[in-house]
Amino acid sequence: MATTETKASSNFIRNIIEDDVKNNKKEKVVTRFPPEPNGYLHIGHARSIWLNFGMAQEFAGECNLRFDDTNPEKEEQEYVDSIKEDVRWLGYQWSGGVKYASEYFDQFYEWALHLIREGKAYVCHLSAKESSEYRGWATKPGKDSPYRNRTVEENLALIEQMRAGEFDEGACVLRAKIDMASPNMNLRDPILYRIRKVAHHQTGDKWCIYPSYDFAHGQEDAIEGITHSICTLEFQDHRPLYEWFLDNLPVPNKPKQYEFGRLNLNYTVTSKRKLKQLVDEKCVNGWDDPRMPTVSGMRRRGYTPTALKAFCDMVPVSKSNSVIDVSVLERAIRDDLNDHAPRAMCVMNPLKIVVTNFPEGQTEEMVAACHPSKPELGERVLPFTRELLIDRDDFNEDSSLSRKKFKRLVLGEWVRLRGAYIIKADEVVRGADGEIEQVNVSLVPDTVGNDAPEGIRPRGVIHWVSAECGVPAEIRLYDRLFNHESPDQGEEDFISYINSESLSIISAVVEPSIADCEPESSFQFEREGYFVADRYDHAAGRPVFNMTIGLRDTWANK
Repeated sequence: MATTETKASSNFIRNIIEDDVKNNKKEKVVTRFPPEPNGYLHIGHARSIWLNFGMAQEFAGECNLRFDDTNPEKEEQEYVDSIKEDVRWLGYQWSGGVKYASEYFDQFYEWALHLIREGKAYVCHLSAKESSEYRGWATKPGKDSPYRNRTVEENLALIEQMRAGEFDEGACVLRAKIDMASPNMNLRDPILYRIRKVAHHQTGDKWCIYPSYDFAHGQEDAIEGITHSICTLEFQDHRPLYEWFLDNLPVPNKPKQYEFGRLNLNYTVTSKRKLKQLVDEKCVNGWDDPRMPTVSGMRRRGYTPTALKAFCDMVPVSKSNSVIDVSVLERAIRDDLNDHAPRAMCVMNPLKIVVTNFPEGQTEEMVAACHPSKPELGERVLPFTRELLIDRDDFNEDSSLSRKKFKRLVLGEWVRLRGAYIIKADEVVRGADGEIEQVNVSLVPDTVGNDAPEGIRPRGVIHWVSAECGVPAEIRLYDRLFNHESPDQGEEDFISYINSESLSIISAVVEPSIADCEPESSFQFEREGYFVADRYDHAAGRPVFNMTIGLRDTWANK
């Protein structure tokens, strides 16, 4: 996604790091990307990866990949594996080995005991409902738990009982003793440990109590020597708690947290809970469905790391949340694929044409460039035969249609076949139901690569494939998953805004040069859009192509 040769656009995070380096405040920049392994990464995470890894690269530092795996009930190894794969695909490599919060569980527990001994933590037996009542409201201070003034000895004994599994889930928690009247709700005696009698994907059954995210997060940064803890804006109110832990524990380092605005796209949902709901309710075909805004979904759709990086460069890193029009992302995809995707021909809605003045059984090999402006991509061979296929929408019997309105094949007139001959439509052949079954045409000799002879004016250029040599293919036509600009902002359930036309599957015919391409190979299907060979289902002899994006924005005027 990024290279050491490419600098990110200027932003306040970059300016902070640059100033720290310039003034020797930090010997080496160390950042981290700390996902929770409770779902697949999405476009917002891609931007965080771009920022954290990109800053480390630019300033010759290091970036850790660390899993904040403090909640085993919602975490799975599948998510761990997918996240590692996504980071690699985006073009980054983390420093050293993969890190886990669970690696530090022993240290966290020792620090919890330290807070108890200092009189700054206590075991609380309030129920969840009671705790909520005691916590108060944003405009109303909370009140002290009746268990807040237990002795150090009593709390040490109770936490050991919690660790030994002697209490049921929900019976008690370990809480920090801070300030129940604080205007910052996060400082009202936050939870440090909960009882969870669930096996952990990394530590197995070793623990039945697990640290809260807030208790673990800053200490992980301190252990790893993180210099710039970069996170999204929803953690701004958590920063005083982050710093309270660092100030009250014997940590080896004191990292500093910086928040930036979260990336939101219209026509898109990025809540992991809601993305999981889409998967669980089978509204989509898994986390990597090409309609999903997950990194794996975008990859399967044919989005490229280069395009995603370009998109991140376009979007300002600011101190406020913003909603970006999804067309900005789509423009980055089009620009990249237009520059790099080889051209190919695919007939989506085939209509047979018979070239009556071309010999039966003969094949003529046409040669076409793979890309009009990149000769280094080479050439491809297009077999030309007596029977061809064109798109049904590229033919019309009505010879009265103006050339301005219809620049394709009309009965009695000429059109050029892309990279081949000029042809003239002579007659139509109908089936028993009256529908056109084929069009008989005649070619104009010596027009391959040459201008039209005097007196012949082709209406335009259309794509085609050989009926005999073309290869049947499954084409999956994708569109935006939601037909509402803000699917999760109104009173309606976001599921109700799913675009019923977000996926259609058709049978088409592709030119033989691409039928055996490697999975994840991208092409511009001329006059149709950009497509990619499916990562999993495409195979030699059974081509499957996913539509990445159309040649132009069809939503602009909706």
